[in-house]
Amino acid sequence: MKILLHTGKFKEVEKSGVGRAIVHQKKALDLVHIPYTTDVNGDYDIVHINTIFPESLMLAKKSKKRGKKVIFHAHSTEEDFRNSFKLSNAVSPLFKQWLKSCYGSADLLITPTEYSKKLLEKYDLDKEIIAISNGIDLDFFDRKKCHPDVFRKKYGFTKDDKVIMSVGLYIERKGILDFLELARRLPDYKFIWFGYTKPSLIPENISRAIKNKPDNVLFPGYIDSKELRDAYAGCDIYIFPTKEETEGIVLLEALALKTKTIVSDIPIYEGWLKDGVNIYKAKDVDEFESKIKSIIEKKLPDLTSEGYKVAKERDIKSIGYELKKVYEHVLESDLINTD
Repeated sequence: MKILLHTGKFKEVEKSGVGRAIVHQKKALDLVHIPYTTDVNGDYDIVHINTIFPESLMLAKKSKKRGKKVIFHAHSTEEDFRNSFKLSNAVSPLFKQWLKSCYGSADLLITPTEYSKKLLEKYDLDKEIIAISNGIDLDFFDRKKCHPDVFRKKYGFTKDDKVIMSVGLYIERKGILDFLELARRLPDYKFIWFGYTKPSLIPENISRAIKNKPDNVLFPGYIDSKELRDAYAGCDIYIFPTKEETEGIVLLEALALKTKTIVSDIPIYEGWLKDGVNIYKAKDVDEFESKIKSIIEKKLPDLTSEGYKVAKERDIKSIGYELKKVYEHVLESDLINTD
């Protein structure tokens, strides 16, 4: 069994969650000794596709003609495409049709959570869908390897500054407007948002909001994983004010590093993330503000050890074994169908 991990146009997605998922998959397959290639002209039994570019669909169709099995990793839904880039809401119905074309070309779909699986089941794809977390590299995201003082020094924070951090694209869906509103309400705290989006894709209202940001907000742009690791360890609270996700790798990173975390109270996190048990949740800006203050003032219990358990369940090696089962399942079902 050999897998083709399709990495075409990786540079286009490298700084996104999809890019991180591809990196995770490579390491997961290495850890469980599954042979793979990234050469589309090489030999393989299954192609595992993470992107939804036209070339991704072309590869799926070409692979089918060659008698190969096709797995699409469904990171995207129409629901999380809305409120993102310029014109995203206007073209979201067309985007959904494109997703259905891509995902419909597969023998099987993998998606990160049961929540995204339920969304996709409503697309009438008539495909088997299996939920597997994108996983987290616990060996890399280890607090013992962090340098929080380096992070604070680089961005001019003192040891007494209260630093609130988030990570994501510059899009409304990620909660960037709520982030800026929180900074205005909490002028005594420092706020920092890591991430990057091409200026041509950023909606005008988001560009305007960033340009007029409060003085206590920094937008340093994209940083590599080692710097980000230091930032998680060096901030006081990580907040994830997202409105819609298929999982949220950055959230798993924060939990893995035992960073105090507040996440939006949205359907995807029902069940596996429990408010006041392994994380804190907020329904709106008011709740984010209240819980940020309560955590800083130590009025709420520290839940980081329980949050770490959530990340540990999604350790990348475990994900490798889950992927292996899916690959074997796809090949075995082909044998059954030809008997």
